[in-house]
Amino acid sequence: MSTQYDVEKGDSVHSGKPVTVDRYTAGARVNHWITAVSLVLLALSGLALFHPDLFFLTGLFGGGPLTRIIHPWIGVVLFFSFFGLFLRFWRANLWKREDGTWLARIRDVLTAHEDRLPEVGKYNAGQKFVFWSMSLLIIVLITTGIIIWDQYFFDLTTIEQKRWAVLIHSMAAIVAISVWIIHVYAAIWVRGTIRAMTRGSVTGGWAWRHHRKWLRELVAKSPKDKSGSTPAE
Repeated sequence: MSTQYDVEKGDSVHSGKPVTVDRYTAGARVNHWITAVSLVLLALSGLALFHPDLFFLTGLFGGGPLTRIIHPWIGVVLFFSFFGLFLRFWRANLWKREDGTWLARIRDVLTAHEDRLPEVGKYNAGQKFVFWSMSLLIIVLITTGIIIWDQYFFDLTTIEQKRWAVLIHSMAAIVAISVWIIHVYAAIWVRGTIRAMTRGSVTGGWAWRHHRKWLRELVAKSPKDKSGSTPAE
C-alpha cells in the first residue's frame, strides 16, 4: 500500500518510513554545483590577482600567468551555468506578498520562531534576495570582465574604461563573495537544506516547516508515487 501524505502534518500518515519530497532534479543539481565550483574558483583566482599578499593563491592554478589566463574563462563558465539556473528558477523567485511579511519578521527568522512566519513558496525572501542579487552581480562581473580582458578585447575599450571596469569588477566581486558566504551559511544553519542539493529531496517535515505554501501547492497538483515521494517541480 502506498504511503499516504498528510499535508497538515508534513509527514507520512503511517508510522513507517518518513515521506520525502523531491525538490530538485538531477539536472538542476548538476547545474547548481557547476555554478558553485565556478564561483569558488573565480573567487580564489580573483583574490590571487587582487592583492600581492594573496598572490600565493596563484599556486592553485599553476602560477600567475596561468591564473590570469584561466580566470576569465572560468567567468564564462559561471555566466552560462548561472544562466541555466536563472531559466530554471526565475519564476519561483518572483516577489510575493508574503515575502514582505517574512522580511518584516526577520527577527523571528533569526530566532527560529517558524510559527510566527507566513507560509512561503519554494523560496523565501532571503533566498530570493540571493538569487536576484547574484543575477545582477554576475551580469556586472561578466560585462566588466570583458572590458578588461585584454587578450581578446584590448582594442575595443579605452584605458579610462578599463580603470573604471577594474574598480567596478572588484567591488562587485567582493559583494558576490559576501552573498555567497551568506548563502552557504544559511544552507548549513537550516538543517536539512543541503540534502536538497545533494540528494534532490527533503523530508516532509522540512518542507512543512520552511516552505509550507510550496508543499501545499505541490501536493495539490502532483500525484504521489508508491514510495510516498512527491515529485519535484
